[in-house]
Amino acid sequence: MKEARPLPLYLVQRYHGWRATAFVENRVWYRRLSEDGQHPRAMVIACCDSRVHVTSIFGADTGEFFIHRNIANLVPPYAPDGEQHGTSAAVEYAVKTLKVAHVVVVGHTNCGGVQGCHAMCSGHAPELEERTSFVGRWMDILRPGYERVAPLPKEQQIRALERQAVLVSLENLMTFPFVSEAVETGNLSLHGVLHDIAEGTLEQYDNQAGGFAPVI
Repeated sequence: MKEARPLPLYLVQRYHGWRATAFVENRVWYRRLSEDGQHPRAMVIACCDSRVHVTSIFGADTGEFFIHRNIANLVPPYAPDGEQHGTSAAVEYAVKTLKVAHVVVVGHTNCGGVQGCHAMCSGHAPELEERTSFVGRWMDILRPGYERVAPLPKEQQIRALERQAVLVSLENLMTFPFVSEAVETGNLSLHGVLHDIAEGTLEQYDNQAGGFAPVI
């Protein structure tokens, strides 16, 4: 693969810093993780957005979370069609092999994927409608959410759609037979939160209230 190049210098320097400090200070823990394998209590499905740092938000240690990230923290519906499904594979592995106790979908404010979905569904992003657009086809997952927020005033739609990205993912998770079975037997719980990047706050979906409420 002749196009591959050595790491940028700043990443090499940061690696050496981590190796000399955090790794050395926790060498026994890293060795145990290597020998015993991973046993995370929770799977976190989050956006690829570089501003969303889920391990920092929840103060997680290495080995505590099984993390999957994609555009707009979306989970597609269950589709056993023999094709390649990265998110579905991660969910399957977390639930069936790792047997996590929790799956947490983490949405966030000012999500570029959500904004792109809104623009596409409202007819303002024809480039995302092209079949060759990977982003556009992925954001099709959120079209049902757009239909729910479309009747709202325009200034409220995108913020509402950010929450729909969490809800649609939770709904789609329940279309996976092994997820719904684990939930119904009490071996798995699903959770949805929205992280406000500017304020550093979290809202969580309250099923009984039928909406999001601050985490206090």
